[in-house]
Amino acid sequence: MPISPELLEILRCPKCKSEVRINDEQTTLTCENAECRLVYPIRDDIPVMLVDEATVAE
Repeated sequence: MPISPELLEILRCPKCKSEVRINDEQTTLTCENAECRLVYPIRDDIPVMLVDEATVAE
């Protein structure tokens, strides 16, 4: 089941509190802040919004 638009509206990057956007494959959420740019994984349709689990966008 994909992540609902309502959930995407309220999700924020836990590091900088900026909005996040989902990728086309719905496997990651990327912080919209150009200085942060952390990428959070989505596992079993659940966003893992932990800074320790995030990677930096290229």
